[in-house]
Amino acid sequence: MSLEAAIASHRFGLSEARLEHVGLDPRQWVLSQLRQPEPMNTSALADGATAWRLTADTLRLATAGAPGQDEVREARARLIAANHRALRQRWQHQVTTASPVHERWVLFWANHFTVAATKGTTLGLVWPFENEAIRPNVTGRFVHLLRAATLHPGMLLYLDNAQSVGPASRQGRRRERGLNENLARELLELHTVGVQGGYTQVDVTELARLLTGWTVNRREGGNAVFQPSQHEPGPKRVMGREYREGPEALDALLTDLSRHPATARHLATRLARHFVADDPPDVLVQAVARRFQESDGDLLQTAASLFGHDLAWQSKAPGKARRPEELFVAAHRILGQAPEAPARWVARLTAMGQPPGRAPSPQGWPERQDDWLGPDALHKRVDWALELGRMAGATVDARALARAAWGAALSSSTQTQIERADSGAQALALLLASPEMQRR
Repeated sequence: MSLEAAIASHRFGLSEARLEHVGLDPRQWVLSQLRQPEPMNTSALADGATAWRLTADTLRLATAGAPGQDEVREARARLIAANHRALRQRWQHQVTTASPVHERWVLFWANHFTVAATKGTTLGLVWPFENEAIRPNVTGRFVHLLRAATLHPGMLLYLDNAQSVGPASRQGRRRERGLNENLARELLELHTVGVQGGYTQVDVTELARLLTGWTVNRREGGNAVFQPSQHEPGPKRVMGREYREGPEALDALLTDLSRHPATARHLATRLARHFVADDPPDVLVQAVARRFQESDGDLLQTAASLFGHDLAWQSKAPGKARRPEELFVAAHRILGQAPEAPARWVARLTAMGQPPGRAPSPQGWPERQDDWLGPDALHKRVDWALELGRMAGATVDARALARAAWGAALSSSTQTQIERADSGAQALALLLASPEMQRR
């Protein structure tokens, strides 16, 4: 199979066990998955309302003082079990799906709009956020994805907008509660125009005033609502444009931000950095940004400009490092084995530096390989490769697997090391620890 087939499989997808699965037209294989992705079945998973009840129950019992420790432990166990069911289903889908490129696309946008289980109110909302706000919107227009992510209860709670109150609002005048600028700042800095987008601190404050009132109904399902009594009255001026008082201002603002040239440049840079190189060619970034603007934020057309560009298909040695969870999924995918026992693998991924659903900040997981390949991180990756090699090496011919999965892209040094291995377990561990597997 061609070198482009290996690039399609490992750089843009989640690694195929056999390159022949890619077919004779790798670029078409990539793009067709985005046009007709295989949906993930989420019917058995907790939705946002259910997840919020589990989260709220856990927080209430943990802080009430009166209930016994057994009741608190049971509430926590229910929440953990719901999270593990979501992870197991997610990994099962990623390992078996016929549209792994779409899964990579979902992972990119879920990281771009990070919600993390690093605070009590979001402990159960990371996977409902991904399933409800991200998955349904990643192949539509960016403004719809932006709105869904901004107004999901997970985001409103994670970035504290649920508790933001306009100082001159009815609630603000009655209580000593005030403005919270977290969501406003990240909406500009991370989600749209970027840190070089030309906004000022005054714009952040004005945007925070505009966002007041968008909160979470904590008593009835934890859904997002607009609460007029929390909304700062009067017009707001953000990045040179004026917006009226009221909930309609948000849609007008998000539309303007999605069409801003700085947003196109910011998103194009992040996309090219994630899928191609830490420092992507400016020609590629410009092409993706131009298509984004010309198509009014059509994400399918944006993807086509990225994955259809010759610069995205250049062979690069040694390639970008995979993040631990992507590495984990790709390994199980080429092995044809869906991972079981989520608690075990959550612990391994945490040791490797990427606890699922717990990104360290609103910036999400870092993109540059220097953040993932320090000495200790490499040691943990080798430990993981040895463990998985011991578990599956006896039933897998790693030598044949390496040839089938990488073809001409398999280096002679990796092939030699695997062929000289003393056992099946060692051969598989060497493959899993190889540059071909660790990078894309």
